[in-house]
Amino acid sequence: MPVLVVSGTGTEIGKTVVTSAIAAAAVAAGRSVAVLKPAQTGVGPGEPGDAAEAARLAGPSVTTLELVRYPEPLAPDTAARRSGLATLAPAAIAEAASRLAADHDLVLVEGAGGLLVRFDEKGHTLADAARLLAAPVLVVAPAGLGTLNSTALTAEALRARDLSPFGVVVGSWPATPDLAARCNLADLPDVSGIPLLGAVPEGSGALEPAAFRTAAPGWLAPRLHGTWSAESFLADWQA
Repeated sequence: MPVLVVSGTGTEIGKTVVTSAIAAAAVAAGRSVAVLKPAQTGVGPGEPGDAAEAARLAGPSVTTLELVRYPEPLAPDTAARRSGLATLAPAAIAEAASRLAADHDLVLVEGAGGLLVRFDEKGHTLADAARLLAAPVLVVAPAGLGTLNSTALTAEALRARDLSPFGVVVGSWPATPDLAARCNLADLPDVSGIPLLGAVPEGSGALEPAAFRTAAPGWLAPRLHGTWSAESFLADWQA
């Protein structure tokens, strides 16, 4: 797994924190890691973006690369059109990820919003870049009501494009989960056909970086270089 694409069922669901946690766990396991953010939106010149946040949380040994940046918090294609800047083709994403993979054990490619958010005027998406890379896709999902449908739809979209769903990670697990969140733990793998590979506690991005790096492996399954157990977690929160 030299390249892992990190997508989500939507926006503001914890993709950057999950990406940071995977990077931190992989570094702790002795891997060299790079984080690629193909398109950063809603961040001005000189301001830290998602890739910089991943390096802050996961550690300075993590290589980061951002390909394009658009100031308005919109889908990359829309943001590019409104700003008059060039769009980003999937081939450029795949080329950048491949270059990073030549020098790193793991390259994490963090998308913008959901899987089918458009990157250019031709309608290309993160899925097209994943297909060029022949890379598996990790789905980050919210915990609560509605996540079963959006995760199942994302899984269907992946399989329709002959892409491999790698797993699901809950991007922000609440300290006091409601009934829907607790039921969703068991239902997510059944509904989506994708294994549950972790749950990152709500507010983890606000931890001090050293505390974040120490805790990160405990939020993720061994397939993501962690120690988290789905069976134990479900037993703790059984509805």
